[in-house]
Amino acid sequence: MRADRLWFLVIAAMVTSSGIAGGQTRAPSAAERMQASSPETDELTRRTGTWDVVSTVQLAPEAAPIVTRGIVAERVMVGRYLQETMHPASASDPAFTRLAFQYYDRVAGRWQYVSMDTRFPVGIMPARSFGPEEGRVLRLEFDDIAFVGLGVAVEGRTLHSNLVITRDTDEHEVLQQYMIAADGTARRWLAVTYEYTRRR
Repeated sequence: MRADRLWFLVIAAMVTSSGIAGGQTRAPSAAERMQASSPETDELTRRTGTWDVVSTVQLAPEAAPIVTRGIVAERVMVGRYLQETMHPASASDPAFTRLAFQYYDRVAGRWQYVSMDTRFPVGIMPARSFGPEEGRVLRLEFDDIAFVGLGVAVEGRTLHSNLVITRDTDEHEVLQQYMIAADGTARRWLAVTYEYTRRR
């Protein structure tokens, strides 16, 4: 390397380090600002921990509700995403896993949610809000799903569903999923309820 080239690199490095030392820091990029902590991230962080869950499922308006206790939801933060893993509390109960992720998209100004459940053949279910939450209530809408049906034949009915998350306190919250079947009746019913109580 030529001597004049070497001196140029040394001087450039000295100028750069001098500028940083003198308080001339680079302004954060838009991506860095959107990745910074926010009240929404703090809200998700407060909901980490272990929760006891009671599940109530009614897969059709005329079906009898199925109530299941002894379910645990474990919540951790993965970056700015809240990850929830739901499973039976006892190894003697029928095994299943329900995964869910919740995230506030600061760029779009809305909440995003996605869930996957090994108990039902409904695939991956993404949902999103129209805007921020309303007080302690968050309303989202899922993409439409093809419902297999309750009989021996695959019905393949289309279901439209939403998701309402109500946080009564930092120790208790309720998740409710309402459904409407594309069958010409416009019937709306409460299909799924998860009641969460923080475990002490």
